Amino acid sequence: MAQLLADRPADTLTIGDMARQLGHSHGAVRNAALTLVRRGEADQGGTGQPEFRANAKTAPAAQTAVISPPGTHSPRAQPATARTTTTAAATPKQTGPIRRAGGQLYHPRELADLPDVEALNRLRDADVPVLLYGPPGTGKTSLVEAAFPDLLTVAGDGDTTVGDLIGEYTQADSGGYVFQYGPLVTAMTEGRALLIDDATLISPKVLAALYPAMDGRRQIQVKAHKGETIKAEPGFYVVAGHNPGVHGAVLTEALSSRFSVQIQIGTDYDLALALRIDARVVRVARNLARQVELGELGWAPQLRELLSYQKTETVLGTKAALANLVGIAPLEDRDAVAAAVIKAAGVKKIAPLTLGKQLPASAVRQPPGSTGSAHRGRSR
Repeated sequence: MAQLLADRPADTLTIGDMARQLGHSHGAVRNAALTLVRRGEADQGGTGQPEFRANAKTAPAAQTAVISPPGTHSPRAQPATARTTTTAAATPKQTGPIRRAGGQLYHPRELADLPDVEALNRLRDADVPVLLYGPPGTGKTSLVEAAFPDLLTVAGDGDTTVGDLIGEYTQADSGGYVFQYGPLVTAMTEGRALLIDDATLISPKVLAALYPAMDGRRQIQVKAHKGETIKAEPGFYVVAGHNPGVHGAVLTEALSSRFSVQIQIGTDYDLALALRIDARVVRVARNLARQVELGELGWAPQLRELLSYQKTETVLGTKAALANLVGIAPLEDRDAVAAAVIKAAGVKKIAPLTLGKQLPASAVRQPPGSTGSAHRGRSR
């Protein structure tokens, strides 16, 4: 990779350009290019499709062979047949925290006697689509981001259109219109993973545009752009997220049948304790989750809410954090949540975080410099 860029110092090359010249999959080429950029041995540009160019460190990098330790890269470079015959014990397990693209740490959990991120990579190698389902805030998106560094994401809702998946015409600076490819086409042509988040909120007619890319055809037709045919490169993979019980979420038979493996995701309350979240609040969340399972309640705090509680407590204190926890509960479940918090925290009364009466001017903390500036203005 470095040698290719070094040999063409004046050119900017896309993932597709380099994959064709090197004879490797788009996914493997992308991982290698991003590694060079991360080490400062190449430059990345491009406002849409990423482009790469040599810098002063590229040529020296091409002269040095680098052998990465096991588990450093995604297993895209290995054939699927080799991966499917590998025993679990023979593959290094990624059990420690994994840093996601945004910088947050993900703590792997067990799935089929494997770390979840490794299990998802094996399913990707075997081209077995996965549907993750569970309440919002349980870490479905975090898991996928940790497993697939090359991930593209579509955030689904009732307004998602075919254009949001495949692409559409947009106005260029020159005044004309150009076709801007969507994340589905990008993932297919670059051999990347694609997450359809909240897939069951998307209209079934819109999702139908995705299905030809997932079945044996592994291609789609972009009718809006000259009817061109887009074929999926090796490494292309689809995973979806589903929040059962969310208003408007419908898991159709057509969608469910496309995902051979469906994995339930719940909150790991032991992890919440390990992250030093108030044990009383974790206990409240466990008890409420149990009531949800029994059908007695519709909502319980998940890991996302527990992490938010921890941050709020650090900034505003325990009382405000508890009040906020009650306030974010759905109205129909709020009394039950408040009762559970009162019992666990030993307080007499708890209400949603609410603005109180207006404070006197002398009690209001002024922004730095504001009081002095006003005083100086009056003096003049």
